[in-house]
Amino acid sequence: MTSTVPQADEGTAPARAPIILAALILVAGVANINLAVANVALPDIGRDLDASSTQLNLIAVAYSLGLAASVLYFGALGDRYGRKRMLVMGMSLSIPASLVAGFAPNFEVLFGARVVGGISAGLAYPTTLAIITALWSGAERTKAIAAWSAFGAAISASGPVMSGGLLEVFSWHSVFLVTVPLAVLALIGAWWLVPKDGGDQAATVDNIGGVTSIVLVGATILALNFAPLGDKRTAVLVLTAVAVLALVLFVVRQLRVRVPLFDLRVASRRTFWVAAVGGIIVFGTLMGAMFIGQQFLQNVLEYSTLEAGAMIIPAALAMVVVAPRSAKLVEAKGSRFTLLLGYLFIVLGLALALVTWDEGASVWSVIGAYLLIGIGVGFAGTPASHSLTGSVPVERAGMASSMSDLQRDLGGAIMQSLLGAILTAGYAKALSSTISSSPQADQMTAQTESALTKSFSSAEVMSERYPQYADQIISAARDAFVQGDTRAYAAAIVVVVIGAIVVFFGYPKHDAERSAMRRYAQERLAG
Repeated sequence: MTSTVPQADEGTAPARAPIILAALILVAGVANINLAVANVALPDIGRDLDASSTQLNLIAVAYSLGLAASVLYFGALGDRYGRKRMLVMGMSLSIPASLVAGFAPNFEVLFGARVVGGISAGLAYPTTLAIITALWSGAERTKAIAAWSAFGAAISASGPVMSGGLLEVFSWHSVFLVTVPLAVLALIGAWWLVPKDGGDQAATVDNIGGVTSIVLVGATILALNFAPLGDKRTAVLVLTAVAVLALVLFVVRQLRVRVPLFDLRVASRRTFWVAAVGGIIVFGTLMGAMFIGQQFLQNVLEYSTLEAGAMIIPAALAMVVVAPRSAKLVEAKGSRFTLLLGYLFIVLGLALALVTWDEGASVWSVIGAYLLIGIGVGFAGTPASHSLTGSVPVERAGMASSMSDLQRDLGGAIMQSLLGAILTAGYAKALSSTISSSPQADQMTAQTESALTKSFSSAEVMSERYPQYADQIISAARDAFVQGDTRAYAAAIVVVVIGAIVVFFGYPKHDAERSAMRRYAQERLAG
């Protein structure tokens, strides 16, 4: 792949830019849809597979886990062996991964297929932004990233709507099969439309660092998911120790290796690391809100799968409308201002959910919360990605694009795991308290209590088994879910506020940012 590097602040785009960008967005869209389709189906999966809350959390986060764990390593491999090659390989692998998930007979197979699907996205997804970084420049690159960010997020948000419609007619298996034809189309588009490149034959890849990064991310996410389980304390301690050891080894390796997988010198730039942290929180909040929200709408408000999925539409529309304005704000007032504006809307959306989302929540409070969060992500998504790509040399575009994807997917995995763990613990604690204070507490066996607190889906199964107590069981389960849900959104608000503080004090103001970006552009030219 070849491109002419322009003078700083000039903007160029490749020939056939619109169709190339469309092909890249379609590839990203397949990854984004697969990322989101499971959320609406979780109640059905829980009932069919008798899954615990933790197992449902793992099914939801498995795709993000595979993607976040592999994306940094595969981005570097794309720089070395060719980005188009990684694009095609990823789309090719996504097809069998979706098929296996679609016909999975149990939790273990479904979880494994989702992880492999995430790995396939790790091959393809970081390549899309790396290609944009290499082929577009200046203001044209900002516009391209804005389109990529907006449509990618909107396609991700449309996943629940597609899933909801399918679940009205078919079983939960169908939501994992819906992307197969899209993946075939994306594969054809990547093969025919994306310019060829042979990679950088002189580049070297830190394979040891790559494997260590996979272990680090995987152990961290699994530890978060197992944290609320009392019988998994040993596993949590072991996974935490593995994650800490992997982190130390990764940092030492990156400081000593001649060509690091993750250049800590570049990563230490405030325009890079603050934007990375900011993006992790922004995209993680979106995915966490969708994850918790879809279960709330179906379990507590009794929305149908289609109605629950349709509630995402306001957020998707908001992201599409706001993202172009975000690109203009980045150019006019800087990334810091635009990030903070996005954070403000996200906090407002979470606060609305925290205050109004209970068993009597109106449809307008649901729409309002999703709309505010969508506006926030629309404003914050572009500067979070733009700052990363503008902070690195073009030859390290894979690192920047991988970090941009990592902030989205690691953020999603962390926030889904964190909020899911808080929801699980809050639900179990609230329901156990209700059971212990009920007049029939002495008649309740430990096995029955364990089944009720296992997950909301398990409580539904128990209500069908004991119809004479169905109303009491479902009422108690809904109340417990709301309590867990409230704790989760309160925690999300705290995380977002902390992120806003980091951006406010850590990210350079507009003039300083422009000066730094010009300096980094000259560094690329000197190259």
